[in-house]
Amino acid sequence: MNEGGEGMGKKVKIGIGICVGLLLAVILVVGGYVVYMQAHFYRIPDHTALAVENNREAVLETGHTYTAVTYNVGFGAYGPDYSFFMDTGEMKDGTKTQGIYGKAVSREDTEKNTSGSVRILNDLNADFMLLQEVDEDADRSYHLNQVSCLKESFPDYSSVFVNNFHTAYLLYPFSDPHGAVQAGLLNFSRYKAADAIRRSYPVDDSFITKFTDLDRCFSVMRFPVKDGKELVLVNSHMSAYDEGGKIRVQQLELLNSVMAEEYEAGNYVIVGGDFNHAMGEAVAEGFATEQKFPAWVSVLTSEELADGIRMVRAENELDVPTCRGADIPYIKGVNYTTVVDGFLVSANIRATAENIDADFAYSDHNPVKLTFELMD
Repeated sequence: MNEGGEGMGKKVKIGIGICVGLLLAVILVVGGYVVYMQAHFYRIPDHTALAVENNREAVLETGHTYTAVTYNVGFGAYGPDYSFFMDTGEMKDGTKTQGIYGKAVSREDTEKNTSGSVRILNDLNADFMLLQEVDEDADRSYHLNQVSCLKESFPDYSSVFVNNFHTAYLLYPFSDPHGAVQAGLLNFSRYKAADAIRRSYPVDDSFITKFTDLDRCFSVMRFPVKDGKELVLVNSHMSAYDEGGKIRVQQLELLNSVMAEEYEAGNYVIVGGDFNHAMGEAVAEGFATEQKFPAWVSVLTSEELADGIRMVRAENELDVPTCRGADIPYIKGVNYTTVVDGFLVSANIRATAENIDADFAYSDHNPVKLTFELMD
């Protein structure tokens, strides 16, 4: 009995030793990864100057009609069958839903969706293009340089790229890691730009979120107008995963201050992009769906905008949504859809908008086209 007891005691000690060793190994790995992420974490400074490549010579005039398009291309991942791991929801019968992918399904899918987005933009033939979620070098898009692809596709435009997502290798989700990312906003123009800067939005800097959310920002491009004023064109991408909308409130305050300052100085102001707000109460629950109203949706109203700034409501806003929930693959009438993409303009601009029905073929967003005139 003593020998048996001693043997059992040794086995217990060995088992405890193995468990302790494994626990220490896990702590070292997790701790090392946190140190790695922290060492690679940084925020791009506010007011960073941006390069205008291939600048054009034509100068804007009052009394002429121009067009602009905003389009979140979803880093080439979001075909109709795609769902994203950070998106969650709930069906009306109470079934919880969550996306599964951390990166695009394949390199081929990324190329197909990027090419499809280029075709849509070519057909729209706009004077200005404001694009979001464009990857420069990222594991999630299999290192397809979408910035270069898009620049090559539109050689007769100037371009401005601004980084708003830079991260070391994200191991999550474990089944399909998001990986390392360099991505941002890409702007195109047929008209002469004076300069461009990057403005940094307030972001959630809590310990985990700061590694997974974007380095949110907006780009400010200045275009001379023959009347001596400037068109201030902004490409904006606000926070999406912001429970309670606290960060988006701070972001809107900054954007309002910039819009108000420029309009009061006599300039023309256009802000386009992915606002990650439903653009008005009518579109928040305006589309057929088999899903419950999601927690991530905040509503942007005209009353929240700076004096002299208005939301350009698309004439077909209740017919064509611009964003679909990506917690499940896309089926029209099943996914929650709304309008989160569009334009804000100053009172000295005459403008109309149209939501473009691409049926979410190449992205979880549809484009929005603005037709505008700078008034004397």
